[in-house]
Amino acid sequence: MPLTDTAIRSAKPQAKAVKLFDGGGLYLEVNPAGGKWWRWKYRFGGKEKRLSLGIYPDVSLKAARDRRDAARKLVADGIDPSENRKAQKSVRADRAANRYRNSMAIRMSVAGENSRFVRPVAVRARRKPTGSTASTTRCTRTMAIRRRG
Repeated sequence: MPLTDTAIRSAKPQAKAVKLFDGGGLYLEVNPAGGKWWRWKYRFGGKEKRLSLGIYPDVSLKAARDRRDAARKLVADGIDPSENRKAQKSVRADRAANRYRNSMAIRMSVAGENSRFVRPVAVRARRKPTGSTASTTRCTRTMAIRRRG
């Protein structure tokens, strides 16, 4: 028998986690702490797996069913939904890292055009390879300074 919204709202936490099944592998897991998690149980590559679909008040019964159906389509196409989710997460992380790198490159190019944002910084003193202690050379480079205010 499919779940109803009233049955979900009236589900109380118990000593152990309780599973309220809806159908098609979708169930609501009620934790002893009181959290209600939508999960989908499926098989991929001969193994049983679980996929979290969200938390109950934020994700309604209808939305959880829609997410389950979308994940079922991925399995039908031969794609593991949990691996797909991990891949999407790593792509988002790469994009964020590239966005940071690009913003730093733009900031450095702007600093090069406007001399008030640039100051020379001593990198380090180097000795000449001859071993002479008296002769040292200094290397300098420019470093962008963040504008305050």
